[in-house]
Amino acid sequence: MPDPRTAPTIIDVARRAGVSKSVVSRTLSGSGGVAAGTQERVRLAAAELGYVANAMARGMVARRTHTIGAFVRDASNPYYGHLLTAMQERAAARGYRVVTATGSGSFAVSDERRALETLVGLQVEGLVVCSGLVPVADVLQHARRVPTVLAGRPARDEALSSVYCDEIHGGRGMADHLWSLGHRRIMVVTLRPERSLTQAPRTAEMARRLRELGADVVEAPDEETRAGGGIDGLVARLLADRAITAVMAPTDPYALEILEALDRRGLRAPDALSVTGYDGVAPLTTPLLGLTTWVQPLADLGTRAVDEVVSHVEGLTTDTRHQAINGQLISGRTAGPPRR
Repeated sequence: MPDPRTAPTIIDVARRAGVSKSVVSRTLSGSGGVAAGTQERVRLAAAELGYVANAMARGMVARRTHTIGAFVRDASNPYYGHLLTAMQERAAARGYRVVTATGSGSFAVSDERRALETLVGLQVEGLVVCSGLVPVADVLQHARRVPTVLAGRPARDEALSSVYCDEIHGGRGMADHLWSLGHRRIMVVTLRPERSLTQAPRTAEMARRLRELGADVVEAPDEETRAGGGIDGLVARLLADRAITAVMAPTDPYALEILEALDRRGLRAPDALSVTGYDGVAPLTTPLLGLTTWVQPLADLGTRAVDEVVSHVEGLTTDTRHQAINGQLISGRTAGPPRR
């Protein structure tokens, strides 16, 4: 039921009549295309609620911008670059254009908040937020003003739709793959949720699943690695423990850093050590590199995110949804049976 202390909105009428917001709009504006019985139900609901169409709102509809704001955390990162491209292509197919604000990857949460405020200030009709850092509470502030979708991570609030790749499914899949190859003592590079709301659950699931299978897991928190000897120090630690036969990185670029550190020692994967990445974003998926990784379906992710926000913009739905998409394994040559 609508709050009696506030004026009823078109959404309240739609819920009372059991129709979409666009049906209410067409009925009350006399645009046509709505069955007589449905029109009667909408008008009755409007009368019961005391709804009065706002002339200013009708004027705004006539001056629609057909723009979607997209915030991506780091456009220089191939993951976000491919996701943004997918969103732009889908938006164009739906008759919208995308206005973008991006971070550098080192943006603080306060910088991301300002970027979101800038996008909303441009009078975009919908907003897609692609960041594993900005808190949901900050996104919700804008979601109350403009239809908003989180892309790339699940929402924790039922007031906000999200489209994301299933990190638990992926982390488990990567762990199962290394176990099937015969690895029994494995290092997992882990991250805390404060560092990344996507990489934290995937690495935690890698470690959890390996332990469930019976593996000996050595966790290497990324912040300790960076504060210590860096990636070269991590590789030195790996090579010193002869029982460790594989290392699971949280991303493909991280895995590449490990492979480069091995190369500086004249070593190769998987002969010296099996190495896995995560995300599966071109160009790091090239067979020339042969990286074993977990591919996130970014084209599907971007398409669904745009479709979801457009559905809310056009009043086709008022419900929130959380869509989890499964990725798939690329079994490259950087991971094989234990050889140490």
